[in-house]
Amino acid sequence: MSRPSNWPLSATASRVLTPKFLLEALEKHPLTLGCYPTAMGHYPNAHGHFMRRRQHDDNLLLFCTEGRGSVQTRDGKFSVSSGDTVILPRDLEHSYAADHAVPWTLYWVHFQGTDAQDFVAHLLNEDEYCIHSGVEPSLLTGFEQMLTVKSTGYSLDAFIGASNRLRHLLAEFALCRDRQRGQNMGTMRLLELQSFMRERVSSSLSLKELAAFSRLTPQHFATRYKAETGYSPMRHFLHMKMEAACRLLDSTQHSVKVIAANLGYLDPLYFSRMFRQTVGLSPSQYRESQRG
Repeated sequence: MSRPSNWPLSATASRVLTPKFLLEALEKHPLTLGCYPTAMGHYPNAHGHFMRRRQHDDNLLLFCTEGRGSVQTRDGKFSVSSGDTVILPRDLEHSYAADHAVPWTLYWVHFQGTDAQDFVAHLLNEDEYCIHSGVEPSLLTGFEQMLTVKSTGYSLDAFIGASNRLRHLLAEFALCRDRQRGQNMGTMRLLELQSFMRERVSSSLSLKELAAFSRLTPQHFATRYKAETGYSPMRHFLHMKMEAACRLLDSTQHSVKVIAANLGYLDPLYFSRMFRQTVGLSPSQYRESQRG
């Protein structure tokens, strides 16, 4: 494993290294072998914090909650400030340092596992090692929960819990990143656009109408929307409609024909076909399955 820095801990800082016998257990345990922490910590106001690694065996996540710092990789140097999250994949030579004038406050975790690279790929675009997640309470809570292992006497159950909190935390970083992107997309106004789409699930919307709302050409709009969400805009609008259909099937006794009409479908057979393609069940099968 890659050793953490030897930054001298203050009274409010913490650093936890997973001992060898637990690493061996976590690497084999079915509940943790996919992703587990090899070290983690919290460095508040980390004046003088610096690290350089030519060999990097772990994946490393640095979460800056205050102050500033910088990171150097083979692809160049970039600045880090409050709300930024840096992910340094294994085998990536790197160095990083706190700003001299306004040193960063960091939560950090080294992690390994058979699913670790998939989490890294989910968080990052190629050769971009920094995302803006914001300083969300859920992220702070996730780290604090993981760090409770420091007072458990190296309990295997505690580290199993921390490993699964880590999986949840990595997924939460991706959600926070997406929320931040939605708030900062300028003319596209993603969150406002998606609210507009949900308000119109009972009717129809064209790609041209959605692009006009975003003040973009249809082609540019469709490209940007898919890049930010992973879906084409019309596919995502269909998913919103089917999500609304599930709520109506759960909460009302309306017939499939009435629910289809409420969602803007004149042909209930076409609605049922779209529902099955999306959900994997017909509307009647879905309603029956929810009674169990």
